[in-house]
Amino acid sequence: MTQDRTFDIVAIGGGTAGLVTAAGGAGLGANVALVERDRLGGDCLWTGCVPSKALIGSARVARHVRDASAFGLGVPRQEIEAADVLSSVRDVRAQIEPHDDPERFRAMGVDVVEGAARFVSPHEVEVDGRRLRARRFLIATGSRAAVPPIPGLEDAGYFTHAEAFDRDTIPGSLAVIGGGPIGVELAQAYRRLGADVTVVELLDRLMVREEPELADLLTSRLRDEGIRIRTGRIVTRVDRAGNRRRVTIAPPATAEAGPGQEGRAETFDVDEVLVAAGRAPNTEDLGLDAAGVETAGGWVTVDSRLRTSRKHIFAAGDVTGGFLFTHVADHEARTVVQNALFPVRANIDYRVIPWCTYTDPELAHVGLTEAEARDRHGPSVSAHVYDIGNLDRAIAERAAMGRVKIVVGKGGRILGGHILAPGAGTMIAEISLAMKVGVKLGTLASLVHPYPTMSEGVKRTADAYRRSTLTGWRKSAVDLALRIGRALPP
Repeated sequence: MTQDRTFDIVAIGGGTAGLVTAAGGAGLGANVALVERDRLGGDCLWTGCVPSKALIGSARVARHVRDASAFGLGVPRQEIEAADVLSSVRDVRAQIEPHDDPERFRAMGVDVVEGAARFVSPHEVEVDGRRLRARRFLIATGSRAAVPPIPGLEDAGYFTHAEAFDRDTIPGSLAVIGGGPIGVELAQAYRRLGADVTVVELLDRLMVREEPELADLLTSRLRDEGIRIRTGRIVTRVDRAGNRRRVTIAPPATAEAGPGQEGRAETFDVDEVLVAAGRAPNTEDLGLDAAGVETAGGWVTVDSRLRTSRKHIFAAGDVTGGFLFTHVADHEARTVVQNALFPVRANIDYRVIPWCTYTDPELAHVGLTEAEARDRHGPSVSAHVYDIGNLDRAIAERAAMGRVKIVVGKGGRILGGHILAPGAGTMIAEISLAMKVGVKLGTLASLVHPYPTMSEGVKRTADAYRRSTLTGWRKSAVDLALRIGRALPP
């Protein structure tokens, strides 16, 4: 068994948090090791962000081709070759893969170690017989799709997003278990590529973390595209039915449920089942007990500086169970680099965390929903809305569906922003920046936006806020100014 020098930091996990920590640390002159048991790039490159957006892009084009007549174009109906679509998705992934190539990181000075790391003490991990000792460690092993214990599911067969992009077929019919971002994104993409799709969600609506009225608008859009949505239902079992799967769903059992509830169950047959019902942490094989690192439900617990119960061991990314987004893992890794390598410490800042679900239209979110804001800040809260369908650019793009909703507190301080629109993930950055630096909503009304763009939706919402403030003495002041203006000579 060999042991190397003592590293400044060893990052365990080659996803976003590990990669950013390794690159940032090495760039600052630290001795860094990066351990990965599979392939650098993590869920984002291989089974998440990159291939899913490539598939969504293909599905969007398929939709545009079918709707070409709305643009005055006569395009013959095209047959979708699933193998070609999925091959193109893998081509996109291959183009981005070099960004996370091990040799690229070795050229930065990172010791890239291939294998599974396991703590053998608070200051050492073992990787295939090699021991790595470090002053600091980062646990960044990420998460995986959680599979609920549904009777019959294992025997009947299913797939998750982790397998979706290495297949060569689009199922003729599909049941999606879970109505969160992953389930909804893939449901729409598969539907546009020709699948008959049913989404089953335990809660009473899809996308429960989102502003309800925007989530409801998106749900209506999905239904209009032919997706069957069964909310307030749980999958009670899945059985083989020849070459297909028979899915049984029912309302969830409650203490108030009376006799006969079982009669409300329903069944339907599909070719395949996609499970998108949450995430589980990748911590079971890390030897965390030997390191003295505490967990809660398998998720690594951290403080405001991203330190675990062992202060020299940090954790970032999905494995902490917080915001399970690539951009948050990047944000956390930058904080880890500072706190692990330098004497000036920083607390992680989660005050302004935007996110986006990449449906069509996209659904973006930052800050509080209206209900959350009213619970926290009381009657001073107001919400201001603008329908995207009124924008000239939306009409020109034949995309006149969506909404901007901005929630403000006393004095126009922005508490939350929510956008359902094409490009919402880009549009939300303006609201995020305003929240970060304390720019009030009224100020956004005076910002010049290029015409015609979707971003004008933010400006129009700010205009609506300004108009809402013209009451009481402000309205009287405006009326007085108008009277004075009319009395002045031209």
